[in-house]
Amino acid sequence: MARSDLLLNLVKAANRGDKLFFRQTLETLVAEEHRKQHHVLADRLAEYLKIKNGNIISKDAAMPDEKLQNLLFETTPRRSFEELLLTEGILRACHELVEEHSREELLRSHNMEPRHKILLAGPPGNGKTSLAEALAKALMFPLVIVRYESVIGSYLGETSARLRHIFDYVRTRHCVLFFDEFDTIGKERGDVHETGEIKRVVSSLLLQIDNLPSHVVVITATNHPELLDRAVWRRFQVRLYLPFPTRAQLVEIFCRLNDRLGQPVGVSPEELAHKFEGVSFSEVEEFCSNILRRSILSSPNGNMHDIFSNQLSQWHSRFSPNNRPPIPSNSEFSEFQT
Repeated sequence: MARSDLLLNLVKAANRGDKLFFRQTLETLVAEEHRKQHHVLADRLAEYLKIKNGNIISKDAAMPDEKLQNLLFETTPRRSFEELLLTEGILRACHELVEEHSREELLRSHNMEPRHKILLAGPPGNGKTSLAEALAKALMFPLVIVRYESVIGSYLGETSARLRHIFDYVRTRHCVLFFDEFDTIGKERGDVHETGEIKRVVSSLLLQIDNLPSHVVVITATNHPELLDRAVWRRFQVRLYLPFPTRAQLVEIFCRLNDRLGQPVGVSPEELAHKFEGVSFSEVEEFCSNILRRSILSSPNGNMHDIFSNQLSQWHSRFSPNNRPPIPSNSEFSEFQT
């Protein structure tokens, strides 16, 4: 049975002759039926939107299925919040967002919608993509990742048209739409070095984000929030900053490594945490993975202290602390929850 509020909205839109409201309500209804695995009914309803199986089939906006697949990569999320080391504030914000979507009927009974626009920022390698995946898993939505190499076009209006096709597709799906390196297309329009085309792309992108229904959770990630257009900021209801790991988080990572190894390593987690301060999560994760590989390959007679010493020596030789990127101060990211 379709949601009663959607049926009522369809009648209201038809009675008023409001074609935009009718289309938006019908898109939400199609997404609901797809989520219930009622794909035949969803496709029949989608015919009235000139969309079938997510493919635009109207004469003025044709895009074959294989071209749409080049613009998007859809995957089943596997990472969970439990696998990530998140600050209390970020974890609380994520749980609140998930609760809003799991209890959306209650919110709608009070004429409110769950929040669905999230901006993630922070230095590279600190879990923005992983957090987007964990959110998608917690929401039980597929993760739809935008392929920039196919979206960005060299001809006038090509990029905006491709973005429009992406948004037309996701509007009839319950999903998480993920834009990594969002500053690529969300650049400041006042930059004198940018062409008029990128300004048109940003304007089109912001309009599309504004028109997204709440069953599409859009997550954007950037390493350079200072490059984003000022109008981008107010579009996002949740803004989170993911910093480098703290000393306590590093200790937790190395305690988990010790548990997996199941034997003393001769170096305390606190000592290792001191050596890795100011290093990204991805670098620390790679170091731990290398330890686990050498432990497996050298068993049963391997010496864990020697393995750790050797891997630390290799790590320092390829990634000197003097070459680490500067750690931004919290004041530079006052717009974000951390």
